[in-house]
Amino acid sequence: MSGGTSAVKPLRKYKLVFIGDQSVGKTSIISSFMYDTFDAHYASTIGIDFVSKSVPVDDGTVRLQLWDTAGQERFRSLIPSYIRDSHVAVVVFDITNRESFASTAKWIADVRAQRGNDVVIVLVGNKTDLAAQRQVTSAEIEACANEQDIMFIETSAKEGFNIKLLFRRLATALPSLENSAAATTEPQVINLTVQQPNSSGGNGASESQTCGC
Repeated sequence: MSGGTSAVKPLRKYKLVFIGDQSVGKTSIISSFMYDTFDAHYASTIGIDFVSKSVPVDDGTVRLQLWDTAGQERFRSLIPSYIRDSHVAVVVFDITNRESFASTAKWIADVRAQRGNDVVIVLVGNKTDLAAQRQVTSAEIEACANEQDIMFIETSAKEGFNIKLLFRRLATALPSLENSAAATTEPQVINLTVQQPNSSGGNGASESQTCGC
């Protein structure tokens, strides 16, 4: 009879691809999560960068593989190949830049073209620390997420607001989402955002009722 030590469960690995226009804060979000740092003078990502980090979850640990893609148009052709085998697509825009919000429609369409519904999509409105310059309201972000059937969250990479929450929620949800992947259920629309202290939030103008994406 063997001494019977139970087999170690293999480390579950999940690929998260960060996409969105240039200068919306994709690299800053990843750096805030990985290193608790913020640099106001990040150089633009050239091509694709990769880092990974283990995150504890209820029944063990998962390894999040974070792929940071360039937002410039000249690198656009590289991105579909990285989306193709991803578990999560994190679509980032800048809440102070309406054009970057409008662009999320094409980024989400790119993800759907490669992965259909076999992927978790999260819409991330970054730079809540610049609330006074906000051009996209919280109501618009929620409307867009509902229209697209995706999760959404507002973050500030500079202040670390909701950064750990974003990754923790994804790390916790991914194993169960993977187990139910065979079922063709519709994605859940989930607001991951917690209230930011002293935040003006989305002081929803009436125009915010239509989805900018």
